Amino acid sequence: MMQRAALNTTALLFPIVENGLQQQRGMATLKSISMRLKSVKNIQKITQSMKMVSAAKYARAERDLKQARPYGVGAKQFFEKTEVPADEKAEVKKLVIAVTSDRGLCGAVHSGVAREIRNALAVDDTKTKVICIGDKSRAILQRLYSKNIILVANEVGRLPPTFLDASRIAHEVMTCGYDFTEGKLVYNKFKSVVSYEMSTLPVYSAPVVEKSEKLVVYDSLDSEVIQSYLEYSMASLIYYTMKEGACSEQSARMTAMDNSSKNAGEMIDKLTLTFNRTRQSVITGELIEIISGAAALT
Repeated sequence: MMQRAALNTTALLFPIVENGLQQQRGMATLKSISMRLKSVKNIQKITQSMKMVSAAKYARAERDLKQARPYGVGAKQFFEKTEVPADEKAEVKKLVIAVTSDRGLCGAVHSGVAREIRNALAVDDTKTKVICIGDKSRAILQRLYSKNIILVANEVGRLPPTFLDASRIAHEVMTCGYDFTEGKLVYNKFKSVVSYEMSTLPVYSAPVVEKSEKLVVYDSLDSEVIQSYLEYSMASLIYYTMKEGACSEQSARMTAMDNSSKNAGEMIDKLTLTFNRTRQSVITGELIEIISGAAALT
């Protein structure tokens, strides 16, 4: 009698061992969910911090942009009023200057500029050279059009752009040895905190500007004066476009980090719900095992 009861008790213990294996799997699942939940919470803290930093940088970039806009407007109006003609007889040599930065995590700010240049190069890349301001545009364009890139300016975007930085870039552009007949600056123009648009500004070389008939309106304009002014206008336009791009970048990063924080919050809610359901399932399984064991011993 005692032997049969022991056999029955042993037989009833087998399902308990299997439930114990399920409990171990449940605990492993709880651990993995807990680790995932912790990592997502850390990511949310980082994105929230980056949003606050970008908001502070955006406020400063917007103030600097208001002071930098006269530089770009003045240089642009000079070329518009002089009506620089296109030289149809000379061989066409195009120059494209991409204004981006070295930093990412800001949506499609840099890829939009690079995409515009890449589409233009896809049509004809034999007579076009590219100068990349910022490492992001270089990284996108060099895979297919590395032979068209003649100059890259790095360390852009870590600090607010200054006129000295623009002057150095303009000096390198003017002394790079590429005699272009027409060129343009491709940059992001800031519109509001949630929007920007890809824009272009024309740039000209000294031989092309000297052919304008309306330059006689200005006194004492010889080739040396025109060359000096073109260097200054090039620096002014680059400074203006860098300020526009920096403001657009900070606003886009602020928006991107805000969206990332919201997505992380939604993922935290889902993981928390999954964690609670899994824990409840494990606890229910343990209670069933305890009740089954108690019932088997009675």
